[in-house]
Amino acid sequence: MRVLVAMSGGVDSSVAAALLAEAGHDVVGATMKLWGGPSDSGCCSVADVDDARRVAQQLGITHHVFNFTADFDARVVEPYVAAHASGRTPNPCIDCNRHLKFDRFLRRARQLGFDAVATGHHARMVTSAGGRRRLVRGRDRAKDQSYVLSVLSGEQLARCLLPVGELTKPEVRGHARALGLRTAAKPDSQDVCFITATGGRQGFLTPRMELHPGRIVEATTGRTVGSVPAVELVTVGQRRGLGGEGRRRYAVEVDVAAGAVVVASEEDAFTESVGIRGTTWLEGPLVPGSPVLVQLSAHGRALDAVFEGGRVRFAQPHPPVAPGQTVALYEADAVLGAAEAV
Repeated sequence: MRVLVAMSGGVDSSVAAALLAEAGHDVVGATMKLWGGPSDSGCCSVADVDDARRVAQQLGITHHVFNFTADFDARVVEPYVAAHASGRTPNPCIDCNRHLKFDRFLRRARQLGFDAVATGHHARMVTSAGGRRRLVRGRDRAKDQSYVLSVLSGEQLARCLLPVGELTKPEVRGHARALGLRTAAKPDSQDVCFITATGGRQGFLTPRMELHPGRIVEATTGRTVGSVPAVELVTVGQRRGLGGEGRRRYAVEVDVAAGAVVVASEEDAFTESVGIRGTTWLEGPLVPGSPVLVQLSAHGRALDAVFEGGRVRFAQPHPPVAPGQTVALYEADAVLGAAEAV
């Protein structure tokens, strides 16, 4: 099989390429140049491209660089800025997987005559007894990345290989060390490649949009009880930076137009359900009333819930879910689909 491996310059994608080559596939590596600005996340830098190229040399495979910066700006960076401007929560890594790694990259692979693409994500594609291919959690639960792949379609996943999903992270690094790969001890990349540790979100957004100071308003009384330096930087569900004089309170609404962040106590903020829209199903839609597991962030825990069509009801009250957040739906370890919180 001819396989195009997305090589980020990290250890996981390096070992993914190595495993496929060892299995006898015709393997070619390719690094996507996505972000052209400053980065300290271990992703998208010139050094990462060089690491990927050098690993490909070590493995004896061809390596290419695809310049997708225009697509990345349009599909990831601009929506990230627009979400903050409207008081919504962006999902840049999910957007990158949806539009770049498993769309633009996949289309390029097809144009070049490859049978499949592969990445270093910690997730697995397994075949059920009935012959269905299912996306399931990676063997290393601490590194599982099925959440960020939950938005993909069955057609996209059908052409995708996830070679390191059966390995733990220590096993991945051990394999890289055994092969003498230069990425064996390389630290893992952080979540958002274009947000630097020094500048943070504010440093990134300030040149791209106007940030406005805002009032902190109590949901129950309507009283102004504090302020925030930039209302656009507050996320629904956030606790930090909202005052409270020792009492825990949560942001339950971000009203950019009014310059207000509405807060409530835990008792008033916790919710029993979240509305969802735009559900993408991998195995066909659930029947309303079906039990389901829900994950609300890349590193969040699975929550017992019931699917109710346009809403998911939690078994236990939960902190407010930010509009725009991805709601991944699972059956045990298998991904059923994903939706957007409203």
